[in-house]
Amino acid sequence: MYELLARVFEKVKARASDPKIRRLAEKYGYRAYMVARYVEVLGWSGAQLLLEANEKPLTPTIRCNDYLIDCGELKERLEEKGYVLEGLEFPPVGFRVLRRGIGSLGGTHEYLQGYYYIQDAASMSIAYALTPEPSELIVDMAAAPGGKSTQILQLTRDKALLVAVEKSPRRIRSLRSHLQRMRFTRYIVVLGDSLRVPLPTGVDRVLLDAPSTGEGIIRRDPSRKASRSLSDLSYIHETQYKLLSRAISLVKDGGVIVYSACSLAPEEGEFVIHRVLREHPEVTVEAHGLPATPGVTSYFGVDLDDRVASCGRFWPHIHDTEGFFVCRLRVRRD
Repeated sequence: MYELLARVFEKVKARASDPKIRRLAEKYGYRAYMVARYVEVLGWSGAQLLLEANEKPLTPTIRCNDYLIDCGELKERLEEKGYVLEGLEFPPVGFRVLRRGIGSLGGTHEYLQGYYYIQDAASMSIAYALTPEPSELIVDMAAAPGGKSTQILQLTRDKALLVAVEKSPRRIRSLRSHLQRMRFTRYIVVLGDSLRVPLPTGVDRVLLDAPSTGEGIIRRDPSRKASRSLSDLSYIHETQYKLLSRAISLVKDGGVIVYSACSLAPEEGEFVIHRVLREHPEVTVEAHGLPATPGVTSYFGVDLDDRVASCGRFWPHIHDTEGFFVCRLRVRRD
C-alpha cells in the first residue's frame, strides 16, 4: 500500500470509531469510515448537508448535441412533447429536465437521432477542462459508456481523432452505439486495458475518467453507501495512479491530461494527484476553468501539495450534481 495512504487509513479508522460518527453513519446507511471522511473535509454541518442531499434523487439532465441541432430547437421540440426544460448555467449545452413529457428520455425521436445525451451536469463539465481542439490526437482511456468521448468529438466538431479505449466487451457496445447514434466519425475504438494495450504516444491530450468506487453516484445508486471497504479504496487508488502514470507516458511534451473520478474520496482525487506531483516532476497542475470548489489540501493531519487546490470538486449539496473530482495537468519534459 502507498505509505502515505496507509498512515491516513489508520487515522480514518480511529475517527470512524467515534460513537457520534457511527450513529450518523447508521442513520443514513453508510459505512462509518465514509462519514468520518465527510466530517473531516466538510465539518459536521457540511457533512450532514451532504448526507441529506444524497437522499434526494437527481433531477435528470441532458446534453444537447449542438453538432447536429441548435439547442434552442431541441428545447422547443421536447417541450412540444410535454417536457419542461431549464438551461444550466454550465455547461452551456446542458438542460435540466424539470418535467417529463411523452415517452422516456431515452426513447424519444430526438434521442434516437443523436440530438442529446442523458448525462449529469458535473459529468458533462469534465470535457471542457480538456479544451480539445480540431486536428488533435486525443485518447480517452476509460471511454464507456461514451458520454465524454462523444463530448470531445462534439467540442471539436468531429475534427479531432479520438482513440476511445474500453476494457469491457459488454460496455464497449454502448460506447460504439452512442458514437454512432450521435453521428460522429473521427474515432477509433480499442478493446483492452489502458494499462497494457498498445496506444499511440506523442498525443496532444488524454482524458482519464478513472475507474473509481462510484461514491459520487450515491443519489442514483444508494448501494454505494456501503459497497466498498478501505482495502478496496487502497486497490482502486493504486490502479488510478498507474493509469495516470500511463497517461503521462502517452502525451507529447506540452500535452494536457485531465484526470477525473466520480468520487468524493480524497484518496481517489487529491492523493492521486499529490503522488503524481511528487513522483513525476515534469507534471504540473493548471486551472481547469470549471465552476467547482477547490481541491482538499489538508486531510487527517496530512498536508498535501499546495497545487492540488487548483483541482476541482463537484458536491451534491453545493452544485446539485453527482460527486466528482477533476484536475487538469500539463506535462513538460524540457
